[in-house]
Amino acid sequence: MSTMASKQSNPLANIDWAYLEFYVGNAKQAAHYYCSAFGFNQVAYAGPETGTRDRASYVLEQNKLRFMLTSSLRDDDEISDHVRKHGDGIKDVAILVQDARAAYDAAVAAGAKSVLSPTESTDSTGRVIKATIATYGETVHSFIQRDGYTGVFLPGFIEARKSIEWTRKPNLSHVDHCVGNVGWGEMDPWGDFYARVFGFSQLVSFDDKDISTEYTALKSKVMTDERHRVKFPINEPAHGKKKSQIEEYLDFYRGPGVQHVAIATENIVETIDALKANGVEFMDTPDAYYDELEARVGKIDEAITVLRERRILVDRDDLGYMLQIFTKPLQDRPTVFFEIIQRKGSLSFGKGNFKALFVSIERDQEKRGTL
Repeated sequence: MSTMASKQSNPLANIDWAYLEFYVGNAKQAAHYYCSAFGFNQVAYAGPETGTRDRASYVLEQNKLRFMLTSSLRDDDEISDHVRKHGDGIKDVAILVQDARAAYDAAVAAGAKSVLSPTESTDSTGRVIKATIATYGETVHSFIQRDGYTGVFLPGFIEARKSIEWTRKPNLSHVDHCVGNVGWGEMDPWGDFYARVFGFSQLVSFDDKDISTEYTALKSKVMTDERHRVKFPINEPAHGKKKSQIEEYLDFYRGPGVQHVAIATENIVETIDALKANGVEFMDTPDAYYDELEARVGKIDEAITVLRERRILVDRDDLGYMLQIFTKPLQDRPTVFFEIIQRKGSLSFGKGNFKALFVSIERDQEKRGTL
């Protein structure tokens, strides 16, 4: 079969990020946090005032990033149960597709579990078709087909624009990748799931020799679409002297789920300055990391002193280099966090930074008494 024919026969070959839906305890307050700390603007709302009786959802936007924050107005539904079990977390990693029915049919035929069969909703600005499948833990993927829909978000939402004028705008661009943490021995089966259901290939993998310190370790593999637009790293624990960050996540999240979202920027230095001015906290990096940085990664555009001051990490592959930094957890449970990333040609995932990052994470684990 030719490459062109293969693309046409796979309805999941030409996809992009649609939105991330968080289930949270208080969506109104969470929306204020993401707007004030991360520079989002609120663009849409659904709740009792719009005819949605059981929940409230706030849609936040920044360039190509879209978050939907949803909380329940009841105490006995899926949303409330999710928050009680996991705390605030990402429920739906929604994918933009050209044909939601074909994507759903192909996914289910390949062994995916159905959560919602293709459902059409309309309003005066057009129609949207949505279908949903299950993935690791209680995380789902919704397939979103917009068909030229011109409404503010989805049918059932109203325009509700709000911005916080005093916040610094970090100019976050789009989702780069979305990382899932799974249990012991589950990395390979879920990697196979993305290969079988989505037609993804493995971009890179790391074993416990690549990702380890004196105390902790993990394994990871990165699954990606052909265009490298949508990337899903999958992590599982590995044996070490003490409890790894993946084990800590699984304990506090009460099972598998989205560990972190990597968000791209075109100027990481300006982005980090803005986020820090807004009060966002980042993982620290041992100062010694920067002593031989240029010898490790070669010539880069940024001054080492600038990166050292902001604790930004650098890694290189044969296509270029990338810069990255990780926030601290976004809530009291040490679960979901963000990575801020700027790619300068590189498709790497920071293998050269793992040890420095893990030492920093272990320091926080030790403070929490979970190392």
